[in-house]
Amino acid sequence: MDRAALLGLSRLCALWAAVLALFPCGAQGNWMWLGIASFGVPEKLGCANLPLNSRQKELCKRKPYLLPSIREGARLGIQECRSQFRHERWNCLVAAASPPGTSPLFGYELSSGTKETAFIYAVMAAGLVHSVTRSCSAGNMTECSCDTTLQNGGSASEGWHWGGCSDDVQYGMSFSRKFLDFPIRNTTAKESKVLLAMNLHNNEAGRQAVAKLMSLDCRCHGVSGSCAVKTCWKTMSSFEKIGHLLKDKYENSVQISDKIKKKMHRREKDQRKIPIRKDDLLYVNKSPNYCVEDKKLGIPGTQGRECNRTSEGADGCNLLCCGRGYNTHVVRHVERCECKFIWCCYVRCRRCESMTDVHTCK
Repeated sequence: MDRAALLGLSRLCALWAAVLALFPCGAQGNWMWLGIASFGVPEKLGCANLPLNSRQKELCKRKPYLLPSIREGARLGIQECRSQFRHERWNCLVAAASPPGTSPLFGYELSSGTKETAFIYAVMAAGLVHSVTRSCSAGNMTECSCDTTLQNGGSASEGWHWGGCSDDVQYGMSFSRKFLDFPIRNTTAKESKVLLAMNLHNNEAGRQAVAKLMSLDCRCHGVSGSCAVKTCWKTMSSFEKIGHLLKDKYENSVQISDKIKKKMHRREKDQRKIPIRKDDLLYVNKSPNYCVEDKKLGIPGTQGRECNRTSEGADGCNLLCCGRGYNTHVVRHVERCECKFIWCCYVRCRRCESMTDVHTCK
């Protein structure tokens, strides 16, 4: 690496260190900022200078080789949240555009106790499980690898046996619990205790989503390509599929009481006998109005958002614009087209223009 590149990297690290200095290290959710950090910067800074609480820093110091997986897990969660809600009134906006450290990465939603809070905690915990487990299977760490419990056995009568490299999702889930789950007994305020219990539950719901969608992959062996014997292993689903499951859980999330005694229970009295499942997403407070701007809460509203005039879904102008109507303007696109290779040796293209109607919320 040349001198200019080294100087640039050192300046980038210094800037990132200054940014991280703004974070209160005990606050929950600060680790999520690692998901938008430049590649290699967290590793360069080291565990002590990252936006982690004391328990997370200690774990990071003991297992620094997990830092790239932690960063990748945060990136996965952020990316999937934005993808799942890209057409919704709340579009999982992150605070990267504002001065870092002045607010949590997800702004008001991270501590609001709403359905959006539930999804954020679940998808970020799931992202951490997915990333760490994938690193284990790839052989990037010494203390974990493939799932050794599935390396022997199978079903001789059905003509298959365990083999290959099954993803050790249990290790990923265990690390996620150690890294993210903060003991409730350390909290005194009643409101904080309810929100913390809710967040812990949603963390686990995210982890359960990864485990639930584990699939069985097999490879055939036999003469002339026959499938006389199969070698099978378990693998995680794509994170996009996990995101879809969590989005469905979000749509059917359960509102709980803001008072907690021995355990959480549903807010509606006539539903309290219905048990809360460990894979349910839970919330305490109803979501705010995402239609209009609220500077106090950091809600940008939907004015100016692009919408689909012909859609009846969440991205349709009727729903996304909250009944306010929309503006239409024409966008001119110019691009190269009908390109042909001319001997010898260049490419000749035509210059094509197209006009597209773009609709934005009033």
